[in-house]
Amino acid sequence: MKHTVSFFIAVLSASIATLALHSCANIIPPGGGPKDSLPPRLALASPRDSSLNIPLTTKNIVLTFDEFVQLQNIQENLIVSPTLKNIPTVDAHLRNVTVRLRDTLEPNTTYTLDFGDAVKDVNEGNVAKGFSYVFSTGKNIDHFTYRGKVFLAETGKADSTLIVVLHNNLSDTAISKDRPRHYARINGKGDFVFRNLPAATFNAYVVPNDYTKRYDDSTKLFAFLDSSVTVGASTRIDTFYAFQQVKKKEKATTVPKNTAAPNKPKEDNKLKLFAGSLEGGSQDLLSDLQLNTNHKLATIDSTKILLCDTNYQVVKGYTLSLDTSKTRIHLRYDWKENVPFRLVIAKDAMTDTAGNMRAKADTIRFYTEKESSYGSLFLQFKNLNLQLNPVLQFVQNDRIVESVVLTSPEFKRKLFKPGNYELRVLYDANQNGVWDTGRFPGNRKQPERVQSIPTPLNIRGNWDNQVSVNL
Repeated sequence: MKHTVSFFIAVLSASIATLALHSCANIIPPGGGPKDSLPPRLALASPRDSSLNIPLTTKNIVLTFDEFVQLQNIQENLIVSPTLKNIPTVDAHLRNVTVRLRDTLEPNTTYTLDFGDAVKDVNEGNVAKGFSYVFSTGKNIDHFTYRGKVFLAETGKADSTLIVVLHNNLSDTAISKDRPRHYARINGKGDFVFRNLPAATFNAYVVPNDYTKRYDDSTKLFAFLDSSVTVGASTRIDTFYAFQQVKKKEKATTVPKNTAAPNKPKEDNKLKLFAGSLEGGSQDLLSDLQLNTNHKLATIDSTKILLCDTNYQVVKGYTLSLDTSKTRIHLRYDWKENVPFRLVIAKDAMTDTAGNMRAKADTIRFYTEKESSYGSLFLQFKNLNLQLNPVLQFVQNDRIVESVVLTSPEFKRKLFKPGNYELRVLYDANQNGVWDTGRFPGNRKQPERVQSIPTPLNIRGNWDNQVSVNL
């Protein structure tokens, strides 16, 4: 019995020792440690970066990084300059990114592969921003640059969905028919830069970064320069102003035939009126009183729409007008603060295009706003060129709510509606008060230019708002 127990203990001890040995053999690295925040870096390249005399028949380029990498949106990010007829294929495996060229290269030409934000590491997703690779099929690497800015002419803002393209065919038709020789991205601030360009003359344009990279549709955003660009040791810096020659029309929604929406409510044939400008029963001192209708109007009888005081005595000096939509009536009056009014509207004051009148007469009661609800505004402009016919635009939600022709570097207003505004300055070449688009090709015309003021304007009620604007 003692021998049996001793044998069992010996076997158990050996098993524990064996498990311990196996446990020691499987070493698990400790967790934690600093987070990897560095982007991948190029360790090797075949051919080497900035190589010369690369064979024209080169098909594969292998880029080896210092860590495992992956690609994101490679077709959108990769720019090969000069452009190739056939888009290269690119894939990533472990630390290698392989570019497979499908074209025969041109002699004595510098090629740049700009990967944009395509290359990132596997572990943390750190992006090798702006990574590029350069080689030449000749004896030299071209090293000239061309840079500048692009803004939307109508708003003065940047649009990073656009690109700048260079054509060595200097005919106006090239931008609509040919593939660009070079192109570059535009960043969120409107900046662009071409690197490793040859000494040459190009026509430069701005187009959307779509598949064609051409100006083949007048509804596309587009920009051009009045003269060609000569790239060399002292290349000029240019600013483009992009415009839509023709605005896109919104597609009308169509309902398929023989289909009817279930439980569709019957159309309301009654003519109805709404006080569109009265917020909480008060009228803005700075704008017209606006009445909206649900149908287009054929006639209005101004003698049956009466602005009265609280004793129903008709006040003098107001005017009525129907706007071009035929659904809005404007009542203009020199409003004074905190005054009660009655707007008396007869049943037959208006008729719609179907001959309908309103069901009954109506009286709308309202007060005008207090002056203390508004702020005073004093803007002082620095570097304002009055020779360019500046027009100050107040913008809310991308809509111009007021335009004022500037005749001096100062703008003063005793009462201004509180709120947040974007300021823009239109340089109104033809002095018609509105922005005018450009034209290309044919009788070329640059669009009028709008300068966006980046700092928003916050107008506070019952406050003297003074702002200095540096243009």
